[in-house]
Amino acid sequence: MNLTGNKKLFFASDAHFGFPGFEDSLVREKHFVAWLKSIEDQAAELYLLGDVFDFWFEYKRAVPRGFTRLLGTLAGFSDKGIPVHFFTGNHDIWVFDYLPQETGVIMHREPYRMECNGKKFYLAHGDSLGPDDKVFKRLRRFFNNKTAQYWFEKIHPDIGIGLAHHWSYNSRNSQGNVPEFRGENEWLIIHSREELQKEHFDFMVYGHRHVAIEYMLTDNTKFVILGDWINRFSYGEFDGIDLVLKNWPLAGK
Repeated sequence: MNLTGNKKLFFASDAHFGFPGFEDSLVREKHFVAWLKSIEDQAAELYLLGDVFDFWFEYKRAVPRGFTRLLGTLAGFSDKGIPVHFFTGNHDIWVFDYLPQETGVIMHREPYRMECNGKKFYLAHGDSLGPDDKVFKRLRRFFNNKTAQYWFEKIHPDIGIGLAHHWSYNSRNSQGNVPEFRGENEWLIIHSREELQKEHFDFMVYGHRHVAIEYMLTDNTKFVILGDWINRFSYGEFDGIDLVLKNWPLAGK
């Protein structure tokens, strides 16, 4: 893929819509939708790198209520031919067929490699990657287990979704209370360096950690964690040459 004119790639993650409740989430959702509308004319593609929702489960005949503004805007992007790439995170891993059918998003459940303007990208949410992320490795195995999905679906949505939101509310990542960036000791840094032993990437971009970081792994490889849309209202923008982090200017207003 090559960008033409004023087109750019945009990246965001960890909005956790639904947290901590309807009113607070709606304020953030309106900011996010305003940002999406502001980039619509420039966007060649949009990448949402996980935990867009604080919880998501698609029953056969029911889905979590809310998020009307966001879903409509994503569908609008798709209808206009702007690809929207949706990565499942540890909070919204139970996206099945409803969301892609209704909005046209392109689903990614594993790290994704792509190239744009001759620059190679490695993209992932980030949970369960790295040598020591044992908790999220176990969670991902459980959430991907067909038996677990089957039995959760049998729980009435009022109860199941309520339990899930209770778990999410008490999740350290959901609240954004995460450790500070640990430099070379970061699990995602270790994972990235392992991947670089196999293949060169110009940009390695992640969500999950809720910190907004640009870090040079080598002279030619930039490591990026996108931040979040809970406290930081940050996003990534690639103009064909470099990927930089920016903040939505209405954050906090």
